[in-house]
Amino acid sequence: MAVSTAETLNSPKKKRTTSNPWSFIPTLYFAEGVPYVLVNVVSVIFYKNMGIDNATIAFSTSWLYLFWTLKMFWSLLVETHSSKRNWIVYTELAMTVCFGLLSIVLRMPSFFYLSLFLFFVAAFISATHDIAADGFYLIALNKEDQAGFVGIRSTFYRFAMIFGQGFVVWLAGFLAAQNKNVPLSWSIAFIVATVAFGIIFIVNKFAMPYPADDVPRKRDSNSFKEGFVSFFKQPHIGIILAFIFLYRFGEGFLIKMNTPFFLDKPSAGGLGFTTSEVGIIYGTIGVTSLLAGGVVGGWIIKKYGLKKCIWPMVIIINIPMYVYIGMSLFRPNVYIASGLIAFEQFSYGFGFTAYCVYLMYISGKSSYKTTYYAIATSLMALGMMFPGLIAGYLQKMLGYQNFFYMTAILGIPGLITVFLVPYEEEKK
Repeated sequence: MAVSTAETLNSPKKKRTTSNPWSFIPTLYFAEGVPYVLVNVVSVIFYKNMGIDNATIAFSTSWLYLFWTLKMFWSLLVETHSSKRNWIVYTELAMTVCFGLLSIVLRMPSFFYLSLFLFFVAAFISATHDIAADGFYLIALNKEDQAGFVGIRSTFYRFAMIFGQGFVVWLAGFLAAQNKNVPLSWSIAFIVATVAFGIIFIVNKFAMPYPADDVPRKRDSNSFKEGFVSFFKQPHIGIILAFIFLYRFGEGFLIKMNTPFFLDKPSAGGLGFTTSEVGIIYGTIGVTSLLAGGVVGGWIIKKYGLKKCIWPMVIIINIPMYVYIGMSLFRPNVYIASGLIAFEQFSYGFGFTAYCVYLMYISGKSSYKTTYYAIATSLMALGMMFPGLIAGYLQKMLGYQNFFYMTAILGIPGLITVFLVPYEEEKK
């Protein structure tokens, strides 16, 4: 029977319920990584270039971690309202607008407060996008593809870090060296980031499928409450919390002051590198080494097990503090510093793997796996936020060299907790 033209026009268009994961997973996780790195890392470099003091930079930007710390509390909203695909599309559109506004306000007299407000908005949108993206991953891919694309999503998240820490920072520094106008240079750099993110938004909007299971779910809020209470009632919770907070304690102070150390003049105790050099050294060479360290760390744990690996890994994750002590003492040139940062970031990526695996271990023991992991990663972010709030004040009071000595000392409690954390899973 022939179908009339009117019936054809009025019939709803059938939507794809599946797609090749290669068509959307790389761009989805690139879109997840870009806002995080621009908000938490590039903002520090930008404010330093704009003449904001270290204490104000560290205190202000550390609060941006708050949304990644608290995102578990509005994950239920994402689950029960609209589809995850819609949440992804609209948060990416909102993020594009947010970056565009940032490129405008950077040249205004009140740029600090306006840009900080927009960074806070971007942090909230990005944390919400993370919830939707990770949930979409679980329903858009079958079990085999979920396992097979774990490395792909991680790789493209790291590419986003290279784009943000590397290319955007390098571009701002290169333009500033040419036109001697720092606000204009950063404005152009953020325009480029806006255009790039806008393209990703368009690609994801049309490439992502419409999974049949991607519908608002009716969830009992008591399930989260039960999981939350259960997390804090598990055996050895005190030492588990100490481990979560202290494993990266020294690094929590260091991470807010490492790029200012590169950028500050030698008279202020810094290395006096240009913004473009920092973009190449830390944002490209450093991130690539970080990725390599994570890959090697994962392979080592898979081969030998967490219990055998965690001791050397917790020692190795503290190497960065000693690298910075060495740089503050011997003041290397840009080429030697590049090698040191490559070594330091590889060490950090390698040592951080054990931390992530242990968080997955304590989550995997429970019937509330998703809730446990959300709580654990939120506490991890909280453990990074608090040191950052006072890092700038301590650096200003102590100077860079003594500050780096302090971070090395503050890494010792994390070593101690490794004696005590439970390893029941390895008992045969």
